[in-house]
Formats: sequence, structure tokens, C-alpha cells
Amino acid sequence: MSGFGKKYIKYVMPVAAVLGLALSQHALAASPVSVVVAFPAGGPGDTLARVTGKELEGQLKKTVVVENKPGGNGAIAASTVTRAKPDGNTLFLSSTGAIAINPALYKKLIYDPAKDLRPVALLVSTPEVLVVSKKSGITSVKELLEKAKSNPDGISLSTSGVGSMPHMAIAQFRIATKANTLIVPFGGAAPAITATIGGQVDGFFGDVSGLVQHIKQGSLVPIGVASDKRSAALPQVPTFDELGIKNVHATNWYGVFAPAGTPDEKIKELNLAYLAVMKTPAVAQYVQTSGLDTDDLEPAQFASLIDQDSKKWADLIKAENIKMNQ
Repeated sequence: MSGFGKKYIKYVMPVAAVLGLALSQHALAASPVSVVVAFPAGGPGDTLARVTGKELEGQLKKTVVVENKPGGNGAIAASTVTRAKPDGNTLFLSSTGAIAINPALYKKLIYDPAKDLRPVALLVSTPEVLVVSKKSGITSVKELLEKAKSNPDGISLSTSGVGSMPHMAIAQFRIATKANTLIVPFGGAAPAITATIGGQVDGFFGDVSGLVQHIKQGSLVPIGVASDKRSAALPQVPTFDELGIKNVHATNWYGVFAPAGTPDEKIKELNLAYLAVMKTPAVAQYVQTSGLDTDDLEPAQFASLIDQDSKKWADLIKAENIKMNQ
């Protein structure tokens, strides 16, 4: 080998290697973070992803892109994330359904939340609240139950879909009260709310955050909160426990997940970033005006909550024989 060749190997190649490493690290840092959501644009889950995503950019110093992949009760979005590279650049923002309800609801699920996803951060939670139309004249759970007894057909309560959190709340309510209740599933919360406001059904269980504006406008009347404590957004509304109706506890949460195999240090980094995001003025204001609750949970604590909810909803689904063709 010529002298020039030896000098090239000795001096130039190490420099090139260092530059290559630097460039690859820069490319990794510059890679955008995709937050995949199982909801259409404009819904509460999508809005939460975008509000937090904007603030997440400042924490991670990266561009954050929200990808909407609705369908399959969250299965499409979840499977997209489970197939992604576990480098922290593809995340799944999900509600309780796709994580803690679907495994018991579907005989065959194309993903396994416990094996294919890692909890990153619990962002917000919101209890279910039972609302009735202002037009109905009903102002309390007692009056609704009296209608269920006096009406040969009982009462009708709408849900945002089979196996949804509103469906879980209705199932608990029906078991606790033994009321003659017809469950009417709709393809989403919006049509279920519209039917309730219009009086086509007697009531609807829904997220406090998704109903608070309708309640403020006066078109819906809240009569019971499915939680162990009153909602800060609806302090005047009693819990079912206070009304003597036990075991009606249904809370919908939204959290962030990463693909299985994502390193522990990356999970910790993302968890701390999201905790900081939830404390920013913009997100704090959104949380307050939407009637949401926040919890500072570490990934392990979030995983424990998921385990508890998964068992709780699996037991209810089995007891009520809830199936996707119901």
C-alpha cells in the first residue's frame, strides 16, 4: 500500500467514522415523533393528542406529528404502533377501551396490549356521568328509575358503541338498580348525544369532558356521576354511591404507550417529558376547561392501573355476556 493510502486510513477514515456517527445521531434526534390516535380528527382524543403534542415538541426538541387511524375500536392504531421500531419515535395515545376492554371483548385481537405495548404516561381521566334530555323533565336518578318501573318498556340508554366505556357504565347501572334497561348502541358519542338531547332515548352515560359544554348550554341534565368522588367540573352532581347505588364506577382514561422493546431509559425520558407537558399553562388550561383530571403516575403505576381495569372490565363483560354482535 502506498504511503498516501496508509495516511488515508490513519487520519481520514477515523474522522469519517466520527462524522458518520455524529450525522446518524443528528438524524435520530431530528426524526419526528408520531403520535398515533385511534380517533377521527376533531374528537376529544385527537384534541388531547394535538394540545399535548405541541407542548411535547418543546420538551423533546423534536417535531411531533399526530396521525389519525380510527377503526376497529382502536385495533388499527394499536397494530400500527406495535409494528413500529421501538425507538421512542412512534407512540400510541389511547383511551381505556383499546387497552383494558378490547382483550376481553374480542375473541381474536390482532395485538396484545400486555405484550406488545409499554405504558409511558397516564395523561388524563374522566368519569362517566349519566345525563338526560332537558326536554324529559327528569331531574334525578330517582325519577329515572320511577319511569323504568312505571313504563312497561322500561328505559332506554344510549352508548357510543358496544363495549365502549358508556356501555360498561350502563351495565354496572343495570346490575346495581335492576332497572328494565334497553341499551341502544350508536356509532360514536356524537350521535348518542344527539339522540339523547332529542329525546329518542331516555339517557346517556358519557365522559364528563365530552358532555360538560352540553350541560352548560342546558340541553342535557346531569343526574349521577360514576365515580367514588364528585367531579370538579360538576360539583353539584352526586355520585351513585351518594345515591345509595353501589358499584357504579366507570372512569375513562387517556394514556400514551410505546412499542414493546422500547428501552427503559427512553420510557423514562418520555414519561418525564409528558409529566412536564401536563404542567404547561396551555395544557393545564385545556384540562381545566374540559373537566378532566390528571395524575402523576410513573410507568409502573400506570401498568398496575391497567391490570386492575383489565380484570374489572373482563369480569363485567363475562357477567353481562357482552359481545361485539350485541
